[in-house]
Amino acid sequence: MRFGDFLKATVLLSAGSATLLAAITVIGLSREPDRTLLVFCAVWWGGSIVIGAWVGRRASTTEAIARLLASARTQTTLPELRPGRTLVNRLWPLLLYTLVFSGVGITRPPVAAVAAGGALIWALAWRRQDAAVQAIEERDGARFYVDTTSPFQPIRLVRTPGFGGAFLRG
Repeated sequence: MRFGDFLKATVLLSAGSATLLAAITVIGLSREPDRTLLVFCAVWWGGSIVIGAWVGRRASTTEAIARLLASARTQTTLPELRPGRTLVNRLWPLLLYTLVFSGVGITRPPVAAVAAGGALIWALAWRRQDAAVQAIEERDGARFYVDTTSPFQPIRLVRTPGFGGAFLRG
């Protein structure tokens, strides 16, 4: 799976997690109205948007992604492409986060409310990283792919030759 596509999927799945957790909170609030929790949700979710937008404001890669790109192993052939497996393999912590806090949030809506804000921050903080990676790919005439590793090992990338700059978007 291309690394830029992986980053896009991470943002979308994090936003989906935030949406699910917020929906669970709203359902909990509709069963037992709590003005304090309602005000807390409005403030926390608004603050989460501001924090995420602030952290993700830069158009350049984060230091961690820059190190990851720099340490990518060069390979002349395309790696095995299994996007579904790659997403589950690398994003299982997000799935676990969503499942645990959704389960707890059914009986305790404040827990789901806080977790929704965290997922929202994560999604907004990573929203521009795929474009930064694409710019590096175009500049260097290379493409980066997520390498197959154990789910408990750090992510690794494979760098393959590209066809020069100006890749087709898509």
